[in-house]
Formats: sequence, C-alpha cells, structure tokens
Amino acid sequence: MDRSAADMTDVEARSLGHLLRDGLSGLNALQAARCLIVVAALLLVLVTLDPFPDLRNPDVATVVGGRMALTYVSWGLLAAVAVLFVAATDAPALKSLVTPLHLCLVGWLLINIVFSESRGVSMQRFVLAASVTSIAVLIPLLPPTQRSFNQCLGAAALALLALCYLGIVLAPQYSIHTALDITEPQLAGDWRGSFGHKNVASPVMTILVYVGIYLSAVGSFVMGPAIAALAGLFLVFTGGKTSSVLCLAIYGLASLVYVTRNLWLKRMVCFVPLIVMNLLTVGSVMSPSLGAMTRLLPLDPTFTGRSEIWEFALAAVAEKPIIGHGYAAFWDDVTERQTAAGSEWATSAAHSHNSYLDLAVTIGLPGLLLVVLVFVLAPLRNFQTVQAHNRSNALGKLFLTIWLFGLYFGTTETFLLERQNPVWFMFALAVAGLHFLARFQCVAQMEPGR
Repeated sequence: MDRSAADMTDVEARSLGHLLRDGLSGLNALQAARCLIVVAALLLVLVTLDPFPDLRNPDVATVVGGRMALTYVSWGLLAAVAVLFVAATDAPALKSLVTPLHLCLVGWLLINIVFSESRGVSMQRFVLAASVTSIAVLIPLLPPTQRSFNQCLGAAALALLALCYLGIVLAPQYSIHTALDITEPQLAGDWRGSFGHKNVASPVMTILVYVGIYLSAVGSFVMGPAIAALAGLFLVFTGGKTSSVLCLAIYGLASLVYVTRNLWLKRMVCFVPLIVMNLLTVGSVMSPSLGAMTRLLPLDPTFTGRSEIWEFALAAVAEKPIIGHGYAAFWDDVTERQTAAGSEWATSAAHSHNSYLDLAVTIGLPGLLLVVLVFVLAPLRNFQTVQAHNRSNALGKLFLTIWLFGLYFGTTETFLLERQNPVWFMFALAVAGLHFLARFQCVAQMEPGR
C-alpha cells in the first residue's frame, strides 16, 4: 500500500463525491466493492444507524428491539461479505491470524460466556463484538492498494466531519450538550456532533487528527491538513479533557518510539508511563501509600472522584477473580449488588472508567492477561518488525499512534472489547494493521488480477 505524493494531487481539491468516484474509477467491480465495504464499515461505526440522539428525551437510553436487530444484521452481513472477499485473495493473511495466543483468547471468552452471570446477554453481545472486530481486523486487507486504503480512510473522515459540523450549524440541539439533557446537564455547551456523548466524540476526533497527519505525510497536502484541522478544532470544543491532553502527548510519544531502535527501550518508553498512570488512578485506591502520594499532586488523578467506582470494581474482581462476572454483563444492573452499598455513583456507573480493570471484572484476571498479551505487548513487537523491514513506515506510525492512544485512553475510559465502540474499532484496526505489516509487504500500485 505504499504511495507517492503525486498519487493524491489529482483529487485533493475535489468534493467528497468526486473523491469517491475518481478513487474507484481505476478499479474493477470487485475491487470497488471492497473499497465500498471499508467506507461503509467506517461510517457504520462512526456515524451509526442512530446519529444525533436527542438527549432531552427521557427514552433516549431505551433500547429499541428493531433498531438493535438492524444493527446486528448490518454488522453480521458486512462481516460475512468482508471475510469472503479477503478469503478469496488474502488467505495467507487470514491464516496468520490463527495463532495459539489468539485461539486462547477466543477460547477463554467462550468459557467466560458459559459461566457468565447473564449467559444470554454475554452471548448476544459477544456475537456483535465478534462481527465488529472481524471487520476492523480485515479492513487493512480489503483495499487493493495503499492509495485506495488512504482514499477510503480520508473519504470516511471527511464524511463524518461534514456531518458533525452540519449538525452544529443546522441542529445544535442535537449535536451540542444542553442544560435540558436528561443526564449530565452540566455538560451544556460541549460539542458532541453526531455522537451520543462528548466522551465518544473527543477520542474519535483525536484519532482523526492522527489520520489527517498521516495523509499529509504521504502527500495529501489538502485533504490531510483539512482533516487534521477540522478534527482538532472539534476536539477543542468537545471539552474532552482526557483526549485533548493525550492528543499531542501521544503523538509525541509515538514519534519518540519511532526513532528508538532498540525493542526494550521502546517498551520502556511505551509502558513505563502507562504503568504509572494506572498506579496513579486505580492504584491510588488499592494502596494507602499511593493514595497519599496522589493527593500531593497538583491535579486530581481520580478525575473528579472516580475512586468510588474503582473501589466498587475492585471489590467485584475480588468476588470472582478467575472467571469474572461475564463478558459485557456486569454493569447492566449493579444496584442490587451487595458491594455497591453506600456508593451512589458506583451504582449509576455504566462501566469502571478503566479498560483494564473492567476486563478483570467481566472476563477475569486470566482474560485480562490474554488481552494484554494480544493487544498490548504483541503490537509493539510487530512495529519493531515493520521498521526492521522498512515496510510502509508512515502507515506503521499511524497504526502505532492509534494503538498508543488507545492504551492510554483506556486508563480513564472503558473501550477494550466493547462491541461497536468506535475507539475499540479503530484500535483493533491499528493492531491488525501492525500484525499484517509485520508479515506482508503492502501493494504500492495496482497489479493485474488483484
């Protein structure tokens, strides 16, 4: 998927419609269909089938059966079609995913579902997560060239940004938090775009900033900066503190990893600050000494009192440390749990506000360990291989940056293995991208018969 700067100059100043048309014009029907699947999947996860929810409506959180059924069907069909396309042309890449570690993770998830406190809920949500994750993993393989991959990524980003900004201008009551919101009226004035919450909009905009920087680096001198600037501006107005702080900090950290050649030094650069962040957050409620240290800091590492939620989640881990409470089934109704007594915020929380702690609660400590091995340790080793073979370093850096952002974002928010969460989707895409780049060379130009 390598490309030169000249590859994109003929489409830079054109409209989104022209970009899609011209980008697909050099492809045959099957290749064009593969690119359309990529764009459709990206828009489905970023825009969803229910954009601009009315947060003033008391029934906004009510799950509509027909709408959920459409979501499951849409993702299931896209996943099935994507697998068929990739199996026909990239069977070796698919086979490379069948590793003992990956099989152990899937096997443990299935065991966890069998012993889940809400087996039906866990199974249902696992099916959706499997469909969404499958598409995310296959997206790097679907476009026939890196040029078409870049165009698909840029087209989806521009479509989302256009929709979000149109919402701000034409329907601000549906795209900006208001004082009339049923929950969290204190967020009034924060932009959320087509998303249901600013805490979803802000990390997505951060990832789009990275996409814009990447496209600029590979020669897209109009579309790339436009995406980065529009996403960056939107990020500021979301008021998302975590994503805003992490945005440039993670890009700087990724740049440091990029110029560090030794793998062990890379690991220290990536993981030492990550461990420190987890110690300052969840660790502060586990250890009185750490708690005393964090209280001396000039900032609140518990992010306005999340310590109650972490204490509640840690108590839940202690109840079932090995098997966990069940994939995606713990937080539906925690008000009846004995460990929630006296913790008003914990009983109303939808998750633990820490991805790693949440996995320990739901799929147990063995499940957490497997996730760390697959999604935390392996990607950095893959990136080291990408650099060693000099394979599409700009694309590798994009995947590295998104992966790093997800690791650090996970210290204050929950997204790992979370069904159609857009951050999880882009994170899984980045991890898969590093996996494939470490093992296969990208297609730079169209090849006959591909």
